[in-house]
Amino acid sequence: MKMKMNCLVNVTGAFSIAGILWYPGTEGYVEPDCPCLAICFDNGRCQIMRHENDQNPVLIDAALSVVSIQWNHCGNMLAIAGIQKIPVQDKDINVMQFYSPFGEHLRTLKIPGKQVSALSWEGGGLKIALAIDHCIYFANIRPDYKWGYCTNTVLYAYTRPDRAEYCVVFWDIKNNEKYLKFVKSLISITTCGDFCILATKADENQLQYVLVLCNSIGTPLDPKYIDIAPLFVTMTKTQVIAASKEAFYIWQYRVDKKLTAMEINQVARTRKEGKERIYHVDDSPSGAGDGALDYAKVLQGTRDPICAITASDKTLIIGRESGTIQSYRLPNVGLIRKYILNCRPYQMSLNCKSSRVAIIDMSGLLTFFDLDTRVTDGSGSQGVGEQLKLERKDVWDMKWAKDNPDLFATMEKTKMYVFRNLDPEEPIQTSGYICNFEDLEIKSVLLDEILKNPEHPNKDCIIHFDIRSLRDAQAIVKEAGIAESSQFIEENSHPRLWRLLAETALQKLDLHTAEQAFVRYKNYQGIKFVKRLHNLQSEALRQAEVAVYFGKFEEAERMYLDMDRRDLAVDLRMKLGNGFRVVQLLQTGSGHGDDSLLEQAHNEIGEYFADRQKWANAVPYFVQGRNHERLAECYYMLEDYQALENLANSLPENNKLLPDISHKFVTVGMCEQAVAAFLKCNRPKDAVDVCVNLNQWSKAVELAKEHNMKEIGSLLARYASQLLEKNKPLDAVELYRKANYFFDAAKLMFKIADEETKKRTKPLRVKKLYVMSALLVEQYHEQIKNSQREKVKGKTSEATSAIAGLLEEDVLSTDSRLIDNAWRGAEAYHFFILAQRQLYEGYVDTAMKTALHLRDYEDIIPAVEIYSLLALCACANRAFGTCSKAFVKLESLENLNPDQKQKYEALALQIFTKHYPKDSKKSDLDGLLEEGEGKLPTCVATGRPITEYQFWMCNKCKHCVQAQEISNYNFCPLCHSSVAY
Repeated sequence: MKMKMNCLVNVTGAFSIAGILWYPGTEGYVEPDCPCLAICFDNGRCQIMRHENDQNPVLIDAALSVVSIQWNHCGNMLAIAGIQKIPVQDKDINVMQFYSPFGEHLRTLKIPGKQVSALSWEGGGLKIALAIDHCIYFANIRPDYKWGYCTNTVLYAYTRPDRAEYCVVFWDIKNNEKYLKFVKSLISITTCGDFCILATKADENQLQYVLVLCNSIGTPLDPKYIDIAPLFVTMTKTQVIAASKEAFYIWQYRVDKKLTAMEINQVARTRKEGKERIYHVDDSPSGAGDGALDYAKVLQGTRDPICAITASDKTLIIGRESGTIQSYRLPNVGLIRKYILNCRPYQMSLNCKSSRVAIIDMSGLLTFFDLDTRVTDGSGSQGVGEQLKLERKDVWDMKWAKDNPDLFATMEKTKMYVFRNLDPEEPIQTSGYICNFEDLEIKSVLLDEILKNPEHPNKDCIIHFDIRSLRDAQAIVKEAGIAESSQFIEENSHPRLWRLLAETALQKLDLHTAEQAFVRYKNYQGIKFVKRLHNLQSEALRQAEVAVYFGKFEEAERMYLDMDRRDLAVDLRMKLGNGFRVVQLLQTGSGHGDDSLLEQAHNEIGEYFADRQKWANAVPYFVQGRNHERLAECYYMLEDYQALENLANSLPENNKLLPDISHKFVTVGMCEQAVAAFLKCNRPKDAVDVCVNLNQWSKAVELAKEHNMKEIGSLLARYASQLLEKNKPLDAVELYRKANYFFDAAKLMFKIADEETKKRTKPLRVKKLYVMSALLVEQYHEQIKNSQREKVKGKTSEATSAIAGLLEEDVLSTDSRLIDNAWRGAEAYHFFILAQRQLYEGYVDTAMKTALHLRDYEDIIPAVEIYSLLALCACANRAFGTCSKAFVKLESLENLNPDQKQKYEALALQIFTKHYPKDSKKSDLDGLLEEGEGKLPTCVATGRPITEYQFWMCNKCKHCVQAQEISNYNFCPLCHSSVAY
């Protein structure tokens, strides 16, 4: 295939390919669909493609005569080496340019020698080898990692071959715990104080970005969506500033530290949002309320793009490619003034007083600019701002001290320099990235070592350095006396040095000096501690207290025991929460020990295991500590509900823990145990509510009656109406049935059956609905009888109580159909189905006799269906007299339209022109036609009248079956209850 080279458009003259490299993705990609195929020509033109058919490649002009190109080990940096012509000096120099896969220029490295011919990366991407003339040069590479430091937590991001997202690690270096967060299209990590900002791309298909505010364990607190690319991000304790090439966005965030992460998520929508503003870099805001979120205005281009930003609590500095830096006042965002630099800023940093800014340019040259100094130029005009004379080369990291505006540290090649008033101390050999500079101590992290195995960071990669003044003070304190140390620290006053003096004086029990040092250190707790030591008479006791102050707990405990002050040792271990040692001390000491202390110690041990979710280990200690509340929680977490029930039974009545245990039972659906616990604490209404919520309506009604609660009926009705509104009538029936409201359930079930009848639903389903309705009525009868037996128990006979029950039914019942004819609907559809089954099985005579019963159920089954079935069965049985009567009835029905009547007349004419309308078995049929069933019971199995004296009657529905037929059934043909019932 022929590949189009976009980078060679409008290029003339001879050129050739200098290198083709395809990053294989062995260490993952910085973004999904990241450019990875680099093609570079010797004229400096290069294009980086996502694949060989990429129609929109990344284009680069390195302005070199390219010799060699190479990807680093993880594909996030492309090195291009070649020769650059300098027209002014009329000479050539060796230069190496570094680019990201998206064409962003990262850094320029000038190389010595005459002719560079090749380059190669080290396997970890931290070194690069260059073939120059007849020598090989090695250069250390300091990658611009995505990392940060906040609240004893080191954040760093890396890619995995098996995932498209960045893996961001929040490593708590104090507790050596780490939390992982996977972030798609991560752009940068910025930290300040206790929080960090993760800048990401919202969607690959949309030009929208997200700034996610997180705490030190990676919990997202507040996201902000913006429409400018956050190429440069900085943050202060109250504000986040993100800048693109032409605009900068300021978000004044708010986080309530008293809220947990879960609570923050809950109130995130309701609390007042932080203020957001956006400005174009060419604007001159006055700070008087401008900066509305008008993206259309700020997305206009600029001739002098932004290239770096930094901020403190009161000042924002923006650097531009021309060397101009703009100073803004915060938080009102008003432009103060502009300054001109001699370089293009790549990285900037403000000191703690916002008086000086440090600038690192693209070549690693560090310079300083004093923002407040007033200077007079050659013409005599005064100005503000002066570039300081100090310059440092090959600087790749720097950090100002948080508590001293004249103190800063720089990283140059593999050395760290500390400067005080622009004077350097002796260098320290290290390759660490500076995390924090405070209290004359520098904390550094070896990110290169960590990212060799990022999933298992080692605490050895965190290095602490003391600067020279602290080291000198430590040496003087150690070698000279307290007096000489005080004089030195007085001359070099710093809070950290006063703390050193105070601690040294405490160790030597020089309480007067210690108190004075704590005063200079402004440590009120230390002053209080020294005063407490003054009140102790024993020297040994003072030494023990000092050991406790310095965290030497084992030594302090040994001193207490040597003084025969076991009580102080126990008290120390109690304060430390070491229950194991407290129990050991109490059990090994003379005497029986204090029972309350033992209980407290056992509870401490229980809490130790509970905090680590070792619930089974915590249980015996909470038992010994008699901590019922935590014991209940352990049983609940272990799902040992029998033990939880035993605990509830063992508690006295009205114990404050009983409601909590009840709620635990409710969450797992254990109604009986929850009710027992609520009743034990005298809360019957809550017990009823539990039954209602868990759908135990019968228990709810029973409790309501037992405790004379009258609202259960209205509650049932309200819940049933809700179910009916949701079109769940059968659920409403089940609700009433469980609550023992059988009559209401039966009425509702009859209503459902009638509606299904009107819908012409399958007859078998309708029969089942009518059977269920009738069974509910039977349960209602039984309920009334039982209630009357209870009322008249011991006073009257059983017959009297039965009569009383029937009388009560008449009083209560307003629907005689449900009470007197509960089985009528079930009978109708039973005989309707039975007749059709008999007809299709060939028992035509039996089918006709069964169909004759249907004449009594015209109020339930439509008459047209009854007489159509009767006519069909009679015709099949050649009982044309009965068939004729059925047709006469059909033709006389008023609800038939003329067309239907005409069809019936035509069919009758067709039948009775061939057959005389007379029954063949006149003697048998006449009795049925004239008398119907008569007084004889009907067999629900066959549909025939029962003439024998012995027959089987169902105990449920009270319907009969012939004796010789019942042996063929295990269940009643009508109600389907067991024959052996």
